[in-house]
Amino acid sequence: MSQAASPEKSPSGLTVDEVAGFRRRILKWYSVHQRDLPWRRNDDPYSVWISEMLLQQTRVDQARPYYDRFMARFPTVQALAEASIDEVLKSWEGLGYYARARNAHRAAIRIVSEYGGRIPSDPIEIGGLPGIGPYTAAAILSIAYNKDHAAVDGNVIRVLSRLFRIEDLVSRTPVKRRLQWLADTLLVPGRAADFNQAMMELGATVCLPRNPVCEFCPVMRYCKAQALLSDPSILPKKAPRKERPHRDVLAGLVVNDDRILIVQRPMDGLLGGLWEFPGGNREGEESLVDGVVRSVLGTTGLAISIVQDLPQVSHAFTHFRITLHGFICHLTSDSLDAQTSDNYRWVPFDQLTKFAFSRAHSRLIDFLRSDKHTGLRDRFVSVSPQTP
Repeated sequence: MSQAASPEKSPSGLTVDEVAGFRRRILKWYSVHQRDLPWRRNDDPYSVWISEMLLQQTRVDQARPYYDRFMARFPTVQALAEASIDEVLKSWEGLGYYARARNAHRAAIRIVSEYGGRIPSDPIEIGGLPGIGPYTAAAILSIAYNKDHAAVDGNVIRVLSRLFRIEDLVSRTPVKRRLQWLADTLLVPGRAADFNQAMMELGATVCLPRNPVCEFCPVMRYCKAQALLSDPSILPKKAPRKERPHRDVLAGLVVNDDRILIVQRPMDGLLGGLWEFPGGNREGEESLVDGVVRSVLGTTGLAISIVQDLPQVSHAFTHFRITLHGFICHLTSDSLDAQTSDNYRWVPFDQLTKFAFSRAHSRLIDFLRSDKHTGLRDRFVSVSPQTP
């Protein structure tokens, strides 16, 4: 008596029919349920690239208004390349991870000078541009050029980890390679743009980090985590998050008549290219007042005295937290020329908003602008010596 042949397995562990069914179901679901996002309204490589840069480390609802403003200000690669880095950073202000903006600007300059303003469609060429790693390259190549590259972002990692019940740490290199291989295996040839966006959309709207809505998942029948685990949200597994250290950061709002001194951070490094008020980290057990006097002197060569402190600002970066302590100060010496320099400027109070500041230092500006009780701005002239 002959036995029925077992279903042919694909390399992913799913049968060939299951892979076909998975592809069919997720594409059909995406055609109906995809969100109307501005960067999905065309497949222009420039708009795809800018959207992908914005969406790194940023949720869609946060990125969307920035995308609209950025594209209105820099509608083409040429416009972005010709802009100053200050203009680009100002357009990015408040979104964080400013290396993305600096890399986009650098890449635009190279795209214009080396590729005639056309974003390259070659994997090696596009992967060599600043800020474009394997995921971003795959996303642009698939969405803008419909090339068969599987794009694996955080949403796709979550979907694949649950679909195939991958219980190893997803940060491990062998696991990353396996996830990419699985995505490559499932990719629908000739439909890479729709497939990649469908996988991302599924992770963003259904296969959520917490409380996934499995009953609305179009591919639930193929999901091993949903079938075998009481709580699919335990996947993907990540290393325990380390406690972030804390720093006290000091800022002196040095006032000279109606102008305030601002300094620009070095272009490379944390918050590179942004403007801020001079200061630095608190050292040891020094008092906040001693610390701001010391750090402003060390940063600018200016001797100052404290007039008034501002409310504290708490802010969290990826790897550490800060409490920013701001102080209204006036000069006790004129050892720094009160004109302009490459990395500092004396700026009228009402022009501060023209410069790109970090979120924490922007809060200090907000305190000055909104203050109605102590009249800080009205005190600028009274507490400051005459302009040198």
